[in-house]
Order: sequence, then C-alpha cells, then structure tokens
Amino acid sequence: MNLRALPSRYTCLMPETLRAAVIGLGAMGTNHARVYASLPGVELAAVADLDRERVRAVACAHGGRGYTDVAAMLAEARPDVVSVAVPTRAHAEVAGRVVDAGVPLLVEKPLAANTEEGVWLRDRAAAAGVPMTVGHIERFNPAVIELKRRIESGELGRVFQVHARRVGPFPERVRDVGVVLDLAPHDIDVMRFVLGAEVARVQAETERRVATDHEDMLSGLLRFTNGVVGVLDVNWLTPTKIRELSVLGERGMFVVDYLARELTFYENDHARAESADWAARHLKGVSEGPVHFIEIEKREPLRVEIEAFVAALRAGMPPPVSPDDGIAAMAAAEALVRAALTGESVTLWIA
Repeated sequence: MNLRALPSRYTCLMPETLRAAVIGLGAMGTNHARVYASLPGVELAAVADLDRERVRAVACAHGGRGYTDVAAMLAEARPDVVSVAVPTRAHAEVAGRVVDAGVPLLVEKPLAANTEEGVWLRDRAAAAGVPMTVGHIERFNPAVIELKRRIESGELGRVFQVHARRVGPFPERVRDVGVVLDLAPHDIDVMRFVLGAEVARVQAETERRVATDHEDMLSGLLRFTNGVVGVLDVNWLTPTKIRELSVLGERGMFVVDYLARELTFYENDHARAESADWAARHLKGVSEGPVHFIEIEKREPLRVEIEAFVAALRAGMPPPVSPDDGIAAMAAAEALVRAALTGESVTLWIA
C-alpha cells in the first residue's frame, strides 16, 4: 500500500484508499455510509450501531463490516476516518473514543450535548493531534456557498438583517434535546459563516406545545458584532417543512431555499437607479425591482461536506468547519435557551 505523509502537525499517514467508518446508523448516519461508499479513493470499511438489524441492513446496502461494539470496530476495522452520528447525548463519549484511537473524525452537529462537553472534546482532539470537524452541513449547500460569495463581493451593499425559517412537523426521532439545540445551530452557523461575524447578544421566547421534556418552538433575535440583526423562527409545530434563509441589504434581498438548493435575488429598484457612487451615501428609498433566479449546480451538501473533509485530510490542512465553529453555534443556542428562561438578553461577545 502506498502511504503519503501528511505535512506539518499531523503525524499520521494517509493511504491512497481511505478506510471510512460510520458510528450511528439513523437517517443521517446511513446517508454518511452511502456517501463514503460512493466516493472515489474511499472504502466504506465498517458501520456500527446498537441495533443489529440496522447494522445488517446498512452493511448489506453499502458494504463494510458491521459492528455493535465501537471498541471492536476501531480495533479490528482500523479506519482512517470516522463519522460519528449517534444521538447528541452520546457525542462526547463516542467521539472521545475515536479521538483516543487517533482517528480523524467528523461529528454530526451539534458537536456535543453542551458547550462544556464540546470544549472538552475539542481540547482532547487538539492534545492528541487528531483532526476533527463538525457536520454543519448547510455550509456546503451550493446556494449558501454562492450567497456568501455574492455578499463578500458587495452585491448586496450593506447587510441589514438575516432571517432564518427552519420549521416543520415534530420528528419522532428526537427525544434527547429540544428544537433549539437540534435545529437552531444550523442557521446560527450559516449566519456566522455568511456574515463573517460573531453573535454578540441574543433575546428569545420558547414554547413547549408537544408533550415532551424540551421546547419545540423558538422565536429568537440575535445581534452580531458587525451590527447585523438575525432573526430565528424555528419549530417542530408546522405541518409543512420549510428551510429558508433571507439576507436583506441596501441593494435588495437574497433568499435561499435550502431544500431546493436555490438562490433568488429580489432587487431594490430604487438602489439600482442610483448613480455608481450611491453606496457612499445614505440609502434614500426602497422599491420593488426585478427578480433574479440564480443558476446553481445542485450538488448534494452531505457529499460536498465529506469530500471537503477527506480532501483536507489528504492535504494535511485544517478541516473545513472547526470545533470552535461548532462550539460557537452551541454557545449561541444555549444563550437563546437562557434568554427565554429569564426573559432577558444574554451577552456572548463584546466587540
């Protein structure tokens, strides 16, 4: 087998064909297995779950040896990369085992059950020199990638507000966390990614309308360090699934449909009519203008995410989404829960 040394701080050797493994075979973990099995230069070596029937089904569908014991899988299959997609409450324990085995890993979001566990896991991986990334999949949605590119190029002018709607029916699969920790980190991370800014403070209201131990509705308000206002509308109470992000600025509004992987620009006709140096002056008005449907290559975000992590490992580069990114999203989500409980704003970052 040809081995190539990774440069700089990574001391492990990466084979030409990476042996991948997946721990946790729910809906997300099963998709990780499918993607690994289809990637050039990657072999799905093993899958693991406590449910024997699920292990058998995924192994039969996508290949790899099946396990119900993580320690045995790590020792016998000897993977080069692992995806951890177990329930949130078990992230730190299972991911910690993978780190102790010295294997690079992708941990599905949220990174851990709370920020303390997330910091512990980050520090453990750093001390061991093990590359770790967090599965904030929406960063790899082609519509989000194109949105970030256009905002950074100045097409929107000054950004005023970013508004996310992530709503849908109650998922029977989720019992260990509420809607804030399960869903809100997606959009908190995308807002940080697109704006290039941190959450400075938050305010929130939550409700618990379904008979569970956790909240199932969030109305959140975020102020970012660059002055942009973020709005979060997140729930498990809407009878139709909506995944949408809008970014409002001087020149109009971009709208991302996460599910369709589409990006639309609603132009401010008043701004379009201004002279070339209009951005240097105060915006004088807003009026309805042309609508632009932006053509985007509709690649699967999960595949793009895993490809990016594998490419980073091969190149010896930092992972595309750092543990610090995962911790920042978790800290903001926890602050939203605290703000809802106290009725007061919670400060996270002083610019």
